[in-house]
Amino acid sequence: MLISIASDADLDAVAALVNSGFRGDGSRAGWTTEADFIGGQRTDPALLRTELAATPGAVVLTLRDEPGGELLGSVWLDPEEPDIWHLGMLTVRPDLQARQLGRTLLAEAESYASQRGARRMRLTVINIRDALIAWYERRGYVRTGAWKPFPYGDERFGLPQRGDLRFEVFEKELGPA
Repeated sequence: MLISIASDADLDAVAALVNSGFRGDGSRAGWTTEADFIGGQRTDPALLRTELAATPGAVVLTLRDEPGGELLGSVWLDPEEPDIWHLGMLTVRPDLQARQLGRTLLAEAESYASQRGARRMRLTVINIRDALIAWYERRGYVRTGAWKPFPYGDERFGLPQRGDLRFEVFEKELGPA
């Protein structure tokens, strides 16, 4: 496995991977689909470029079997606070999710953040994603009791099909940096 920081040239493939992992019929090949309750895109290359430029320290890590190989997974990371990093858009190609690549990518993301001073990792999950919540909990993430609103009305993040969506905040202690 090869983990590296995405270059600008990778962002088209990252956006395509993220969208295929969360939205549309292709996402149904895996268990991480949101297609039943959110339509449209999850992200796009321009949005990724804008958010990376606007977020100091943010990176997208990519996962491949070999240098120059096909993109198999990706994850967004950024320092929210000096010792708390945010993890988002953890994505593995839907047809490869049985290879446990998500576990590998999550562990690498936690290591990357820890090496840069993170003592905790924070992420959000849409409240109705029970299987995904359970997956993160099995990896040490705990509910904080905090919630964030879903960005209704902002089509850059999709077209919600129901009105009860919100994000639950989870954290994991990473230990001393």
